[in-house]
Amino acid sequence: MKKLLLSSIIVIIGFTFIGRLSYLQLFRFSPDQILDDPAIKKIYDYPERGYIYDRNGELMVGNQAAYDVMVIPREVKPLDTLEFCNLLAIDKSEFVKKMKKARTYSPRLPSVLVPQLSKEDYARLQEKMRHFEGFYIQKRSLRYYTTSGAANVLGYISEVNEWDLDRNPYYVAGELKGQTGVEKQYEELLRGRKGVKHIQKDRFNRDIGPYKGGKLDTLPEQGKEVRITLDKKLQEYGERLMHGKRGGIVAIEPKTGEILAMISGPTYDPSLLVGRQRSKNYSKLHYDSISKPLFDRSISFEKEPGSPFKTLNALVALQEGVIEPSTKFRCYNGFYVGNQKKGCHCGGGVRNMILGIQESCNAYFAGTFRKIYDKFPTTDEGMDVWEKHIESFGLGNYLGTDLPTGRPGRIPGKAFYDRWYGDGGWASSTIISNSIGQGEVAATPLQLANMTAAISNRGYYYTPHILKSVGSSGAIDPKYTEPHYTTIDRKHFDPVIEGMSNVYKYGTAKWIQVPGVNIAGKTGTVENFTRINGEKVQLTDNSVFVAFAPVENPKIALAVYIENGYYGARYAGHIASLLIEKYLKGEITRKDLEKRMLEKTLEHEYAKPLSGEPFKINEYVW
Repeated sequence: MKKLLLSSIIVIIGFTFIGRLSYLQLFRFSPDQILDDPAIKKIYDYPERGYIYDRNGELMVGNQAAYDVMVIPREVKPLDTLEFCNLLAIDKSEFVKKMKKARTYSPRLPSVLVPQLSKEDYARLQEKMRHFEGFYIQKRSLRYYTTSGAANVLGYISEVNEWDLDRNPYYVAGELKGQTGVEKQYEELLRGRKGVKHIQKDRFNRDIGPYKGGKLDTLPEQGKEVRITLDKKLQEYGERLMHGKRGGIVAIEPKTGEILAMISGPTYDPSLLVGRQRSKNYSKLHYDSISKPLFDRSISFEKEPGSPFKTLNALVALQEGVIEPSTKFRCYNGFYVGNQKKGCHCGGGVRNMILGIQESCNAYFAGTFRKIYDKFPTTDEGMDVWEKHIESFGLGNYLGTDLPTGRPGRIPGKAFYDRWYGDGGWASSTIISNSIGQGEVAATPLQLANMTAAISNRGYYYTPHILKSVGSSGAIDPKYTEPHYTTIDRKHFDPVIEGMSNVYKYGTAKWIQVPGVNIAGKTGTVENFTRINGEKVQLTDNSVFVAFAPVENPKIALAVYIENGYYGARYAGHIASLLIEKYLKGEITRKDLEKRMLEKTLEHEYAKPLSGEPFKINEYVW
C-alpha cells in the first residue's frame, strides 16, 4: 500500500511539472522571456531616422552612415587592451569606465562602447575586430544637415539616459533619442521602429542560427518624413541679419498660424552636435553663460513688450466704449502721475488715436488706460475686464504650440497686485506703466508675433505650430486649424491698423519703408536694467518691432526683439523690414538697410557690463 501511494505521488508530481511546463511554453510564452535566456542573443536593426523638410520641400535634415562599437560584457575574452584602445582612439581609463558602465547595465545584453565612428575609423577597425571577442560593430545613421541654421527649432539627438530608460521600455542603453526641438516633439514619428533578430547560441556560446527559424524576428520600420512650416531661406537670412546681436525673431503666416521663421541669437551650427565631438561641443555651448547660445530667445525670452502693447490697450478701450478713434488727449511732452512726469518723444500737442499710434504717444495711451479703469466702480472690476481682453490675444499663456519648450509670459491680474500692494492698495495710476507695455507685463517674441497676427486678421488667430505635414498625408492635429477669436469686435481693428500703417508712412518707422509693399507696424523702445555688483543699472534700451504685410491681405506677421538695440526702428525695425521684403519679394531692394544690419553688431554693448563703459540711455521710451 505504501509503495502504491509513493508511486502515485511521484506520478502526480511528474504530471504537474509536465503540465506547468507545457502551459508556460504553449500558452504563456512571451518574446520578452527570451531576454532571460543566455542562449539567445538579441540584435537590433535600426532604421534610418525620418527626414525633415521645410515648407517648400527643401531638405533640412537627412542621415549619414555611422558605426557604433558594441560590447556584450559576459562574452569578452582577454584582449590586448592597449592595442584596442589605440584603434578606438580612447585611453585606457575611459575604456575601463565604459566597460564598467556596460557591465552594470547588463552583462549579457549589448551596450554601446564607442558611439558614432566615422567611415575612416570603421574601415581601420573592422578588419581587426575578429581578434576581440565580445565586441562587434553596429551600423547606425546619424543626422546630416543641409543648413547651418534653425538649430533651436530642429533640435538635436543624443544617447538616452537612465531617466529615459526607466520611463520608456522601448529604448535600450546606447540608443539615440530626440532631446530638443522638432527631434523631441516628433520623436515617435521620426525614429520609426527598430527591427529585432534573435540568434540561437550553442553550449560553447557560438551562433548557430536564427531562434525558432526567425519567427520572432521583426523588420525595421523607416522613420516618417516630416515637413515643417519654416521657410529655410527666410530662416537662414534672418540668422545672418542677427549676427553679433542677441534677441529673438518669430514670423507667422496669419491665415494658418504656421511659423515661417523662429530665430534665436546668438545661435550655433546644428552639425556641432553630431558625431564623436558632440559631447565636447555641447559642453562648450552649455557653459557659455554670457551669450547663452542654447537658450532659445524666440520662445523663452520674457521681457516687457514696450509700445507694440499700446495697440492692445487701444483695442480694449474701443471695445469698452471709453474712447472713439477721434478721442483726443493733449501731450505735454509726457504725462504726470502725481507729481512725477513720465517722458514722451512725440513732440507734444493734441493727439487722436491714429496719431497716438503713429507717433507712439505715451500720454495718449496713459489717458486711454485710465479711462478703461474709470469705467468701472472698482479697480478690481476694471482689472478683470482688461486682463480678459489682453489674454484673448494669446498673451500670458503657453499658446498650446507644438514646441517642447517656451515660457508663458505674464499678464498681471488683481491677485498679482494684491500680493504686492495689498487689497485696495493700488489703482490705475499705480500700474500706469502697463499702458505703454512696461511695468509688469511680459511677453515672448512668439507671443508678440501671434498678437500681431491676430490684429492683422482683424480679431482671430490660429495656434502657432511648426508641423506642416507627415509623410504623404497633409493632415495635422485639428487644433491647429481651429481659429481662436479675441474678445474685440472686428470693426475696432481698422482704425488701429490705420495707425500702424501710418507708422511706416509718416511716423516712427518712415525711414525703413519697403518699396511696393504696404506694411503696418509698431516700434517699441524698452527700458533695460540689470544688476552689476549688486546695484541696479540701466543698460542701453531694447529695440522692439512688430509688423505685418501686405496690409490688404497679410501673408506674414512678425515680431523682432533685439537686446540693447537702442530705439525700436533702429535694429528691430531694420531687420523686420528686410525679412518682410525677403519673404514677399524674394529679393532685397533696400540694400542700405541690408548692408547696415549685416555689418553692424552690438558686441560692444554686450561687453559694457564687463568693461565699465557707460550705456546709451534714451531720454524716453517709445
